[in-house]
Amino acid sequence: MQPIYLFDLASQQARWLTVKQAVIAQNVANANTPGYVAKDIGEFEDVFDGAQLQLAATNPAHLGTDPLDPASAAEREENPWEIVYSGNSVGTEKQMLKAGKINREYSLNTSIVKAFDQMLSASVKG
Repeated sequence: MQPIYLFDLASQQARWLTVKQAVIAQNVANANTPGYVAKDIGEFEDVFDGAQLQLAATNPAHLGTDPLDPASAAEREENPWEIVYSGNSVGTEKQMLKAGKINREYSLNTSIVKAFDQMLSASVKG
């Protein structure tokens, strides 16, 4: 039987989301620290590219991205929203938006794993 990489991939994403949430919590905790520069970690796509799960396109149009789709646009980290006189670059509102995005991604991750587990259990039971 071939190993199932979906559980490994979901576990890697959950660990990445945990680390990203910890970085956001650290940023918020240091929101009033003079000279503190907000930190961020890389995107999960870097982890995903290293996974052993490979997608196969049977038609060149299947895996294309729609340039008008907002979900396919890359998130730009240009300038922080606010920099106070103390040199602190933590924007609390921006950090809360990131925390909400992490919450949604984690909920999606657990829902997919739960559905896959139910399908796998049903197929094993017969």
